[in-house]
Amino acid sequence: MAIARTENIQRSAFFFIAKSFLVWMLILEVCFLVIGFPVVTLIVAGASILAIALQPIMPASAVLLVVSFLVGFNLLTVASVSAALTAKGIHPQDVSWLGWLNQEPDPLQTPVYAACPLTCSIER
Repeated sequence: MAIARTENIQRSAFFFIAKSFLVWMLILEVCFLVIGFPVVTLIVAGASILAIALQPIMPASAVLLVVSFLVGFNLLTVASVSAALTAKGIHPQDVSWLGWLNQEPDPLQTPVYAACPLTCSIER
């Protein structure tokens, strides 16, 4: 019985750490693409110039090489930062500016849609 509890606790801890890591990856990637949009445009411009410069040397795979390097570097960077945050014990639920992760919907603030005056009185 004690072994089953230990395995259950280890599984739940593993899933909590994996969830924290994946949520950090999502948050950091979205923040990089949305907030860092000027940097992303500069990276894409540089990658385009590099692909054009490599085209005479490697006609079939210049674009593939440049794109795979950039995507791989991006994912490796985001994964390493996410792993570092998770290893330090900083979980997304604990960060104050990520309040939308734990926010419970307020029952007093029900959404009103444009079609609501026509359809809200209809019961299923």
